[in-house]
Amino acid sequence: MNITQEAIDAIENFSMPDNVGFGKVMLPIMAVAEYKDGQWSQVEVKKYEKLQLDPTCKVLHYGQEIFEGMKAYNYKDNGPNLFRPLENWKRFNLSGKRMAMPEVPEEIFMGAVEEVTWLGRKFVPKRSGESLYIRPFMFASECNLGIKPAEEFLFMVVASPVGSYFAGGSIKVLIERDMIRACSGGMGAAKTGGNYAGSLLSAIETKKLGYDQTLWLSATDKESIEEMSGMNFFAVINGELHTPEITDTILNGITRNSLIELAKSEGLKVHERRMSITEMISAIQDGSCTECFACGTAAILTPISSMHDRGGKDYILKEEYGPIARDLRDKLLGIQELSIEDKFNWTKLLNR
Repeated sequence: MNITQEAIDAIENFSMPDNVGFGKVMLPIMAVAEYKDGQWSQVEVKKYEKLQLDPTCKVLHYGQEIFEGMKAYNYKDNGPNLFRPLENWKRFNLSGKRMAMPEVPEEIFMGAVEEVTWLGRKFVPKRSGESLYIRPFMFASECNLGIKPAEEFLFMVVASPVGSYFAGGSIKVLIERDMIRACSGGMGAAKTGGNYAGSLLSAIETKKLGYDQTLWLSATDKESIEEMSGMNFFAVINGELHTPEITDTILNGITRNSLIELAKSEGLKVHERRMSITEMISAIQDGSCTECFACGTAAILTPISSMHDRGGKDYILKEEYGPIARDLRDKLLGIQELSIEDKFNWTKLLNR
């Protein structure tokens, strides 16, 4: 690990605005490691700066890129602490395998994440629900136009103090029946930029119609619920928790898995299964589905107030922010912020 004096000076001279928004204010440092000739360099933490890329850099042409989203918390000076960072490292390498990219060793991934977090510890927000959003990513840096896997890569970590992802509370969801997000055998389970780029056109149309997020259906039958554009989906039906089972078209969410484990520990029955949109609409209409919510690192847990079909059909949830969603969110956030006991050993406190 090499920490430059420029990085130390930059963080010492940094001042954070009161209103940080989400992903708009960046810490003035970044971590970088280079993969070349089959070897990783040591991690260097340096001053945040723009990248210089050759026009033939493979990531610009063939999209060989992956990333993660993580958070560090410091509620009431309890931190900084990271939430399940090794799960992010494992998923990062699974994404990399699918995208024909080299494995990033644990010491490089965790070393970069922890050093950026520690150096920026004074700027981890202390108000409940706020955090330091950490973005590890890797991309093909080799420069030529050959359509083959790159042999040179850059791994980087940047971080941003953030507030709430959805400042308005609950969200309205549009059911996407025309476009698809992923197909079996594709990249749907990898956290790679192309998956998100493919959702943007639907996001534009969703916003134009006055809704907040897209709910994606299976490419195979246009009936099975998969996930939102950047979050996993849950429903409360007859007092029990239901969520689509993980397939190779759905991102295996760390927040999703944490909520499932937390719900089971609270005695709540959880079903991971194929979920039909027709069934879901019927359950909302007959009142057996009382709550729906989305979850992910950025949003934590966000309640869904209604679902909508193009053509004006609206399906309103009985509970805009129901008791099960509220309880799960409060308890998960409490663990993340170390305001309640972490009996799952999910948090990693950084203390030097």
